[in-house]
Amino acid sequence: MANRHTIILMQTSQNRATRTFMDYESISQAMDGICALYERKLKELNPANRNLSYDIADLYNFIDGLTDMSALVYDHSIQAYLPYDRQWIKQKTFQHLKKLAH
Repeated sequence: MANRHTIILMQTSQNRATRTFMDYESISQAMDGICALYERKLKELNPANRNLSYDIADLYNFIDGLTDMSALVYDHSIQAYLPYDRQWIKQKTFQHLKKLAH
């Protein structure tokens, strides 16, 4: 799974102008990026709170609250990007955070 270029596609609201993408060198970096995105949102919503904490359910709610989120992951064997849905992203963020905790 290392070194698999990953593009995260997202849309934050019904407005098509909110469509954007983020690209990363690996799935792991992409999951870090999604967590960082959520943490920035938490800081925006709680500017006075210096110590923010959240659990996996909060992160899942953030991901589910987006109008759309999916991933394209490069597969070297077929030299193409494979699409993955929101559920896959949630599963990968959970596995990623679990690894970081140990």
